[in-house]
Order: sequence, then structure tokens, then C-alpha cells
Amino acid sequence: MTTDWIAEDQRIARGRRFDELSSPPAIQVASPPPLSETEICEAEAELGIAFPDQYREYLLRQSAGGAVNRLCRSAAGWGWHGDSSTNYDLLTTDFPHPDSYRAYEDELDAREPLTQDFPDPNAYQAAWEHWDAEYGVFQERKTSGAVFIQDNGCGFSTLLVVTGPHRGSLWFDGRATCDQILPLNLCGQPVSFMDWLARRSMDLVGW
Repeated sequence: MTTDWIAEDQRIARGRRFDELSSPPAIQVASPPPLSETEICEAEAELGIAFPDQYREYLLRQSAGGAVNRLCRSAAGWGWHGDSSTNYDLLTTDFPHPDSYRAYEDELDAREPLTQDFPDPNAYQAAWEHWDAEYGVFQERKTSGAVFIQDNGCGFSTLLVVTGPHRGSLWFDGRATCDQILPLNLCGQPVSFMDWLARRSMDLVGW
């Protein structure tokens, strides 16, 4: 059965939230107050995930935001303020280690339609749009089970994994330049959430 990648791309794109959560707040709150246990449980239940332990403690003891995108409740429900990249429909899907999809990515790149292979321009356009939609779905699924927890500027972000075997780990989305999602490490070991808070993500990437 052939996948309708254009329809799938449109379906998956709806998992992002382009509502009041997507734009920065009118008044910046440097360090909003912590959330209550009731609020955290409500957010977890609505999102269908369990926050990693150290992030949960941060929300409960320190702040709902501050150094990270603020977790709050809007008319659309619980989500992270100022973040339009997290795909809420994919939060309950395991985060995939980059090694798991390298072969598929290479094969997908090799299948990109070329104009010289299509004498009919309309056939080329249709083939390219189908391929581009498949590529868009693939890119979206790379961050399944992860929250874009911090915007690092210039198209870079830090990811906090909330679902799957890598839950609690932090990754650097460097696709804006190097087309890679890279693990954050401290002294050769995955950095913990609390240790990461005191550092810059770019200093923890093994380029």
C-alpha cells in the first residue's frame, strides 16, 4: 500500500500548536513560580507523558519556566509557552536515537527526484512534492517523544526526551547547520537536567 505522504505530512503538522502558546508572552516573566503537584499531574495526564524526575522536581521546587520554556495552561490546554516546534501528537511516541534512522535518511536523500529524470515538468513537480512531504514527515518524527525545552537562537534548540528508552536525556537540535540531532554530554556521560541548567547547551555538544 502506497503512503499518501502529502496527507500524512499535513496530519502530523497539526500536532504543533500555533496558538497563544507559540508566541512570546507580552510580559516576560524571568522566573515564574513553581507549579503545584496537582497542576503537574494534570499536565502529565493531559499530555499523556510522565515528566523526567529532575525536570518534574524543577517544576515543583524551582520554577515553571525561567531558563526553559514555561510550562503553562492556555485555552488550548497544557503546553510550553513560546514553543511552536514541539509536536504534541508525537509526545507519547518513543524518541528515536539518530543511529536508528541513518540508513533510511541516506536512502531518502538518494531518492530525491531530479529534473533530468522527468521529461514532463508536471510529473517532476508531483514527484518532488510527494518526496518533500515524506521528507517533512521524517524530519518531524526525528523529535518524537521530545520537548523543545529551550530556544538557543539561530534555529538551534535543546530537546528534553520525555518518552522511550532515552527519557530524561538532553539533545541539541543542530539541524539548522549540521543537519544533526546530537546528545549533550558532560565529562563523557549524558548530562543530567540539573547539571545542564548551569551550562550552555553548545558547550555540551561533541561536534
